[in-house]
Amino acid sequence: MDPDQLPALETDRLRLRAPTAEDVDFIAALYARPEVVRFLGDGRTERTREQALARIERYRSFAGEATGVWLASCAVDGGPRGIMLLKPIPLSAGADPGRLQEIEIGWHLHPEAQGRGYAAEAAEALIEHARDRGLEQLLAVAHPENRASHRVAERIGMTHRGTTDRYYDTTAELFTLGL
Repeated sequence: MDPDQLPALETDRLRLRAPTAEDVDFIAALYARPEVVRFLGDGRTERTREQALARIERYRSFAGEATGVWLASCAVDGGPRGIMLLKPIPLSAGADPGRLQEIEIGWHLHPEAQGRGYAAEAAEALIEHARDRGLEQLLAVAHPENRASHRVAERIGMTHRGTTDRYYDTTAELFTLGL
C-alpha cells in the first residue's frame, strides 16, 4: 500500500497520520532522547537527520490494509506527540512462525506527552482500525522494567501473558488482545 494512502485516524484529542519527511525534526528529537529509547531495541539513541529519515522510510514501509505507523499529533495545536505502531512483529531467531502473522500494537511518546493518556487514546483508535480490517488479535511486548508501557497495555484491555523471548531476540513482557 502507498504510505500516503494510510488512513488518517482521529480521537477526541489526537490526529493520526502517516509520517513524512516533513516530520524529520520531530522524529530526530524523539529518538535522540535516552528516556524514549532506553526500552527500545538496543537502547541507543539516533541523533542525525539521516537516521530520522531512514526511520521514517522504515515506518512508511509498514503501510498495509490493516497495518501502519502513524504520527500522533494534537488535534488543537497540531503539535506532534509521538508514534503509534500497528505492524508485523519480528520473531526472534529460531522462533516458530506459526500459521498466522502476528501484529504488534505499540507506542513511542515524547516525554512531554507521557502520562496524559495519549498512548491509550491513540491505541484505542488503532484497535478499532484493526478490528474494522478483520484482524483477530493484537499483541504488545514491553521491556520487563517498562511499567508505564505495561499500564497502557492493561488500560486498553490487553491481558498480560507473562515473559517471552519469542520476539525481537530479547526477553519481554507479552500482552495480547482478542478482537
